[in-house]
Amino acid sequence: MAVALLVQASTALAHDMTESPIGVFDSGIGGLSVLQSLQAALPAEHFVYWADSGHAPYGEKSDLFVRQRSLAIADHLIKEHHIKALVVACNTATAAAIHELRVQHPHLILIGVEPALKPALQLSQTGHIGVIGTRGTLDSDKFHRLLASLQDQAHFTVQPCNGLALAIEQSTHQATGAQATQRITQLLQDYTREMGEFGQAPGQMDTLVLGCTHYVFAEHALRELLGPQIHLVSTGEPVARQTRRLLEAAGMLRNGPGPHTLSARIRLMTNGDLTSLQAAAQRWLGLPHAACHRADTHV
Repeated sequence: MAVALLVQASTALAHDMTESPIGVFDSGIGGLSVLQSLQAALPAEHFVYWADSGHAPYGEKSDLFVRQRSLAIADHLIKEHHIKALVVACNTATAAAIHELRVQHPHLILIGVEPALKPALQLSQTGHIGVIGTRGTLDSDKFHRLLASLQDQAHFTVQPCNGLALAIEQSTHQATGAQATQRITQLLQDYTREMGEFGQAPGQMDTLVLGCTHYVFAEHALRELLGPQIHLVSTGEPVARQTRRLLEAAGMLRNGPGPHTLSARIRLMTNGDLTSLQAAAQRWLGLPHAACHRADTHV
């Protein structure tokens, strides 16, 4: 009898959580690239997105700082928004904090991101794969373990891109947008030149892993620089598929009809410049300015 009651209670809890939103956070606007994939894969779900732009970029901060920010944001999203799942849409935050987040919130569905080295292996014909990311991600133990596990399957050229995430963040600022866009192009030219030759000939890199969620928003510039034949691999779609699988397994997937508009089911918050988030949300997600809000600066 007690077991039956426990099962009933667990089922009721899962049912109650079905209507709760999915939390998503990043150091800034980069995680919007993951949110794009999430909302496409989960059209009935509601999302709360936190852009920690007041503390961006994470990739050049200490692990301790990133961990503290990640825990504080997770606590806020759980207590104030009653999220049923949390997507850490930042490679640096995943590397620094995902283990502690799992320890502190064992009952929360948690999904992190990592550079998409495994999907890249399926695409590369030359066996030479480039990886770009923040120094915080590429120096992390988590990334080194991933890289070591695949070293016998391909040759990887790894390039930290200091300043690139910040330039992408600044490209949405009205005052600095044009200058930041030029900076993005220059940084990409410099870093890809340092990496070596891209192409489809033996020994050349034919695949590039975008190891920071911000970098998806520089894809057009990369395409112009590297050409259409180079595979550009990001993490948004695999993360969205994994989120859906975990929600289904937990009985928390919202299957009812979704809201008629994106703005009715997506709430964006930032503790940085609101107009920059509004510009990014409109540019990349087609969301109106009203979907963006100032975050609690005490978090």
